Amino acid sequence: MNEKHPIDSLVVQSNLVLPNDTNMLNNLMGGRLMHQMDIVAACSAQRHSDCAVVTASVDHVSFNHGISLGSIVTVQAWVTRSFNSSMEVKVEVYSENIPDKQRRFKSNEAYFTFVSVDTNLRPIPCPQIVPVTDEDKTLFDSAFRRRQIRLLLAGKIKGSDATGLKDFFNL
Repeated sequence: MNEKHPIDSLVVQSNLVLPNDTNMLNNLMGGRLMHQMDIVAACSAQRHSDCAVVTASVDHVSFNHGISLGSIVTVQAWVTRSFNSSMEVKVEVYSENIPDKQRRFKSNEAYFTFVSVDTNLRPIPCPQIVPVTDEDKTLFDSAFRRRQIRLLLAGKIKGSDATGLKDFFNL
C-alpha cells in the first residue's frame, strides 16, 4: 500500500455565515459548524484512503470564539496519522469578518477519527502517513497518545495497556 504525506490529504473549504446559519445572537450555530467540520474532515480522510470512510469519533470540540453573521468561515483538515484502517484528522476553523475589519483568527479545532471501509462497511487498511515537516512529525508522534486516550475512554483498552500514556505521564 502506498505511503502518503499529510499535505496530500489537505482540504480547505470557506463559507459565508448567512442568516439561516445563525442563532438568536447572530452567531454561527455550533451544530452547523460541526457539520461543516465533519464534511471537510471526511473529504480529507477519503482523499487519504482513496475509499469511503465513516466517522468513528470526534475529540473535544470547544467553541472558543463566536463567529458572527457575515463572517467568512474557513475549515481546513488533514490526516495526521493512520493506523490500520483508522486515521486521525486534524480540523482547524478560522473566521474573519471583512466588513467589520475583524482579521482572520482561529476559532476552533478538533481531532476526528475516521475508518476506511469497503462497500459492505467492513474496515479496510489505509495508507500510512509519512510526516515531512516538524509540525507533521509532532502531530504524528502525539497522535498515538491521543488514540490511546480515545481507546481508553471507549473502554477498548485497559489503562495498563496504554503504554504511550505511561511514558507521557511518567507513570
